[in-house]
Amino acid sequence: MFILEVTYTVPLDTVDDLLEAHVAWVEAQMAAGVFLAAGRKVPRDGGVILAAGPSRAEVEKLVTEDPFVVADVCTYRITEFVATRTAPALAAVREELPS
Repeated sequence: MFILEVTYTVPLDTVDDLLEAHVAWVEAQMAAGVFLAAGRKVPRDGGVILAAGPSRAEVEKLVTEDPFVVADVCTYRITEFVATRTAPALAAVREELPS
């Protein structure tokens, strides 16, 4: 599983110009089952996405397709972790420790 931390590198009005395209990209990844949750950070200097399923290489490639990245208005920090414990609603993405 992955935590994708987005940090804006430009003023919010520039980010807002791209928000509709970014949200459509996020929703497409949710529909594909890759993204589990997403939202703004508080204070609003970026966002956080929880992703499951693909490999780190696939997540890194996917991030390059974000309209925010294409327009160079943010950076991503990708943290991979093994989700061995989840709430019941996330049982389908629960992971086993590697042997």
